[in-house]
Amino acid sequence: MVKIRLRRVGARKQPSYRIVVADSRAPRDGRFIEAIGVYNPRTEPETVVIEEDRALYWLNVGAQPTESVARIFETYGTLERLERLQAGESLEALVAEAEAAREEAAVEAEAETAEAEPEAEEEPEEAEEAEEAEPETEEEEVVEEPEAEAEEVTEEAAEASEAAEPAEPEEAVEEGASEEATSSEEDASSEEDASSTEEEEQE
Repeated sequence: MVKIRLRRVGARKQPSYRIVVADSRAPRDGRFIEAIGVYNPRTEPETVVIEEDRALYWLNVGAQPTESVARIFETYGTLERLERLQAGESLEALVAEAEAAREEAAVEAEAETAEAEPEAEEEPEEAEEAEEAEPETEEEEVVEEPEAEAEEVTEEAAEASEAAEPAEPEEAVEEGASEEATSSEEDASSEEDASSTEEEEQE
């Protein structure tokens, strides 16, 4: 039996495939009859190239696609065109339709890529603006902290000066009282001296 299947090519851990027509008894990556397409699932969107005329020929003569290849053929309309070929439509018209569909898909893919590029450029610009805004905020915070400390120091100094002012009158009163006591003592001593002098004169 002849099968249409995927044959792996490409480097290790970077698989890509050829769509090949091969004998079902041959190894998966062994000998094949004909390559009729390419499939690369690692691209975005995935890359699929099918030689529509050869694919329709082999399907029409009874080649059986594997599940993976059947999914690809169904996605890109090859199986639907096979039914129309078997219903009597010309192969040339179906191949031209497949080519037109492939070109349209390529144009849509390019448009999507072009739209995605400006968005990718805007994201780094927004990130840069956010990074530039962060240092300004930090500077404002650093400037505000010394102002708050200065206000606290000013308030403490005012409280200390208010607490120190009432002490001055008390000290003045104490000094006045001590001066009065000293003068009264001096008066008393002078009176005693005068009285003792008078007593001596009388004697």
